[in-house]
Amino acid sequence: MTTPAPSQGPALPAAGTARPRTLVVVLVCLAALTLTLTGCLPLLAPPSTSGPSTEASATAGAPPELARFYQQQIQWSPCETESGRSQFECTQVMVPIDYAKPDGDTIKLAVIRLKNSKAKSNLFVNPGGPGVSGYDLVRDAGTTMFTEKLRGTYNLIGWDPRGVKRSAPVTCLDAAKQDALRQESPDESTDAGLAEAFALQDKVIDACKANTGPILAHTDTLSSVKDMDILRAVASGRSKLDYAGFSYGTQLGSVYAGLFPDRVGRFALDGALDPSLDNREITLGQAKAFEDELHAYLRSCLAKSGCPFKGSEDDAIGQVQSLAQSVQNQPLRNNDGRLLPIADFINGLVYALYSDQSWPALTQAFAAALRGDGSGMMRISDFAADRVQDGTYSSNGSFAFLAYNCLDYSMASDTASMRAEADELKRAAPTLGEFFAYGGVTCRDWPYKPVDADPKPARYTGSSPILVVGTTGDPATPYPWAQALRSQLGNASLLTWNAQGHTAYGRGSACIDDAFDGYLVDGKLPQDGKRC
Repeated sequence: MTTPAPSQGPALPAAGTARPRTLVVVLVCLAALTLTLTGCLPLLAPPSTSGPSTEASATAGAPPELARFYQQQIQWSPCETESGRSQFECTQVMVPIDYAKPDGDTIKLAVIRLKNSKAKSNLFVNPGGPGVSGYDLVRDAGTTMFTEKLRGTYNLIGWDPRGVKRSAPVTCLDAAKQDALRQESPDESTDAGLAEAFALQDKVIDACKANTGPILAHTDTLSSVKDMDILRAVASGRSKLDYAGFSYGTQLGSVYAGLFPDRVGRFALDGALDPSLDNREITLGQAKAFEDELHAYLRSCLAKSGCPFKGSEDDAIGQVQSLAQSVQNQPLRNNDGRLLPIADFINGLVYALYSDQSWPALTQAFAAALRGDGSGMMRISDFAADRVQDGTYSSNGSFAFLAYNCLDYSMASDTASMRAEADELKRAAPTLGEFFAYGGVTCRDWPYKPVDADPKPARYTGSSPILVVGTTGDPATPYPWAQALRSQLGNASLLTWNAQGHTAYGRGSACIDDAFDGYLVDGKLPQDGKRC
């Protein structure tokens, strides 16, 4: 999922599944702030023969013009080998850049498999974004997030969607320029600041156009979903797709179910997006949900010793608002010489609200910030943006998010509309709402029009039921979105976790994990409305 960008900051997206401006890339369920992601190239070796056999019907019904993609032959080779025998195999799958011109240029998607010689099938997984690496999810969390029961039945397959990291990545600014952009803090509530924000974003867009290539016009959800069906046939060899999608990954899943209903196997969609919502509705829903999550965090903090806030919950909210205002007026110092502007302050705050396991780190960052030290909050914001200690960025998630966002959604970018939305967000979420505003800055000058800017409810006519999972205190994909998606899909069941944080599976609830696995492994769909 994603998180918001401040109104007083550059329009550089940072990442996740949300739709506001400067969002942070979030690896769903990997909210440990010490995790550092690194990339490796696959090692060439003889192809593997382990895993379930290919079904003859895997390519049945493929459009004739796409036959060369559905019928391509791939080889799985050991990869991510540090010592001894690797559990992982990697390959690349070719897809067209433009599905309207299948005889044109192509790209290759990077795919990884956590193999099990006893696996009966393959489970594709996507962690969200848009812009987050599914390859990294399998490599870094395949054996920790997913249970032994699940891994005993499935090979786990992750991939970097088009435009992401290893798969024809959207490429814009280098690390130094990205750092410099993050230091900017135009005040978009003023005409001069808004003009400055547009000018900064135009520099980002120009860099994306200059450095990315033709994939920039086709880094969109609809194309990515069509890629998924080629992956099903080629990387899995199965007639049906078994899939677990988290956060924005639920959007991929629901769109796939609408396009390929007869290809849906066992689908579990956790942390659901409501595809019927437009950009304004998504932004408003997230602003309210993160405001609620901030209140939940402060209630927890005030009940513990060492909380840097004092008094009642309302008093603590006032203290957070005062601190944010202070950072807007004067960025805090950071221990590496950079400043902590309001954009990074809010990105760090919101990122830490994704999981209650990150609340202790947020408390430490708040305590330091109240002393005038922005290092703690900058560390969280850097982690969210995939900036590592040597000053480089381990992914292109910010820029991939930008590309998907601009091609998937239409946004009002005229001054009057953005000012009105800012007022609405401030009323709905008095502490954080203003920092979700001015999203129209991001995409006004994007060189390509949205692919399908008219949001539509999910439509599913397949016979395989779909599991939708929602968390009542989810700030990034508010619980009503899970309820809405379950209703739209029709042939579906809603599983609810009464808890705080984004998504449910793999976060410590045996009730959730057992029900999730029970469906994917045993085909036992939880009763609609089951709560954990």
